[in-house]
Amino acid sequence: MGAPEPSPVQIRRWRRYLANERAEAAVYRDLASRRSGEEREILLALAEAEGRHEAHWLALLGDHVGEPLPDEIRTRLLGWLARRFGSVFVLALAQRAEARSPYESDGDATRSMAADERIHEEVVRGLAARGRARVSGTFRAAVFGANDGLVSNFALVLGIAATGVSNEFVIITGLAGLLAGALSMAAGEFVSVSSQRELLESSSPSPNRGGAITNLDVDANELALVYRARGMSEPDAAAKAAEVLRDHRLDVAGEADQHEEVGSARGAALSSFVFFAIGAAVPVLPHIFGATGVVAVVIAAILVGAILLMTGAIVGLVSGASPTKRALRQLAIGYGAAAVTYALGSVVGIWLG
Repeated sequence: MGAPEPSPVQIRRWRRYLANERAEAAVYRDLASRRSGEEREILLALAEAEGRHEAHWLALLGDHVGEPLPDEIRTRLLGWLARRFGSVFVLALAQRAEARSPYESDGDATRSMAADERIHEEVVRGLAARGRARVSGTFRAAVFGANDGLVSNFALVLGIAATGVSNEFVIITGLAGLLAGALSMAAGEFVSVSSQRELLESSSPSPNRGGAITNLDVDANELALVYRARGMSEPDAAAKAAEVLRDHRLDVAGEADQHEEVGSARGAALSSFVFFAIGAAVPVLPHIFGATGVVAVVIAAILVGAILLMTGAIVGLVSGASPTKRALRQLAIGYGAAAVTYALGSVVGIWLG
């Protein structure tokens, strides 16, 4: 007796799974085309695994495969981003997509497929973490620079406008806040990143350390203490020291990764300056183009709100958190700060009037 005929509901669900598996495999292949070495191999292996899942749904569908269904909007977006950017944003989106796999609760998917999806999430999380480390310094400076420029200058402009001063005075104040804030942010980022790199360099092993390796006494030496001082247990440190003596190469893991994660002081300073200036210019634009009073406030609030939502969503995506929650949190913080400043400015305006 053959297998029972699948229901129309099952056929639709299986065809949707099939379309998603094909699309996700294409995303991983697109990402792999922009990578090399180990990352490329990992992404191609993920694409191959999605291919195995695709074969499962093809076998279940049999003659009911029909015309390929269009990809979901989310999957199409992933593919578009992968082909054009291949960035950490795509990996973060892919991580969230793997986390939402329905196979765990679907009896038509095998247990191994559900397990695969959980493992895929962790693999993509690891790849995304590498990407986050590569962009963390400059990205952090850019996002926080833009956010600080928006919030601080929006609050400043609203507070000054609420006192009832002229539009020209509001513009001058906003531009002064833009320049002062951008310079301050850039200087702060430069000093912060430079100091962090200098601290790492002072903690890194001496560049002359390797020359001593070949002269160490194999039976009695302090090489294991180097690794114990850097956090290894005594057995692990002894094993690492034995390996180093065998290879004549001293390697203290993590120093290059730490420097990469901190980023360039100049890059962070420049990103902070440019994005703070861009963010700080937004609340001033309505006044520059002739809007005054409540009209200028409403236009500025709409523009600032839209960008706060965007920067919050970007941070959420890159960090692997919910873009919606991060966007709304960013909006609430920005509007809250502006509301307090506007209220204080109104009180000052009444007092001066």
